[in-house]
Amino acid sequence: MRPTSLWENYNSINGNLMEEVKALKKMFVSLLFAMLLLSACNSPKLSFSEIENVPRKIEEHINSNLKLQSINDGTKGYYIIFHSNGEIEADLDPQDNIVNIIFNELNPQYKDRKRNIYYLTIDSTHDTINVLVNGEEIPFDEATII
Repeated sequence: MRPTSLWENYNSINGNLMEEVKALKKMFVSLLFAMLLLSACNSPKLSFSEIENVPRKIEEHINSNLKLQSINDGTKGYYIIFHSNGEIEADLDPQDNIVNIIFNELNPQYKDRKRNIYYLTIDSTHDTINVLVNGEEIPFDEATII
């Protein structure tokens, strides 16, 4: 058996080390790609839906004497509370950086007020919320951040 030279040992170790470095680079790139993909999935998207059950911390801030109220839950989500004079139809109309919430009262009755609660999630492209009731723009009576 012939003794290995120092140069042969170096080349052998260096070759194994290079293969390990390549494997680590591939693993790192794959992990980085997976993290970017998962973080993109968690980005808020524009959505609007009526809700029945309101968290207690939100319920404590709802004022039934106000017609239109916004409560931000500390994220990109808003509870929109609209006290109407009857059944309503609600829609969302995003335009550029503005989110238009459209409420149409179907059968206004001026006796009993009905509480309607919606949850609005906005994305990074929208920074303004407008509300139209029966085609007329109305301001929020109160906007709260909790």
